Amino acid sequence: MTQSVSFRITRTAEDVAQTLNALSQRLVKLEQRLESLELQLRQQQQAGTMAAEELERLDGVDLILQECQDLLRESEAITEPSSRDQDMALEGLAA
Repeated sequence: MTQSVSFRITRTAEDVAQTLNALSQRLVKLEQRLESLELQLRQQQQAGTMAAEELERLDGVDLILQECQDLLRESEAITEPSSRDQDMALEGLAA
């Protein structure tokens, strides 16, 4: 009887050792996967930061472009009446 109890204890200890080994291997794999996911997250965050900085630069370019267009419109509005005056003067000379 002591042999069967001893066998069960030995067998149980082996099972526990195998389970512990399997759990340890799984833990290592999970830690590696977590590290990989954290690295991907950091890379995505850096890419997001770069994209945000690029959007800010593009917004600045849009603002400058809009200011240039406004200046062109203003200069066109200023030069148009003087062109009309010149046309009228030329018509007066021709008449």
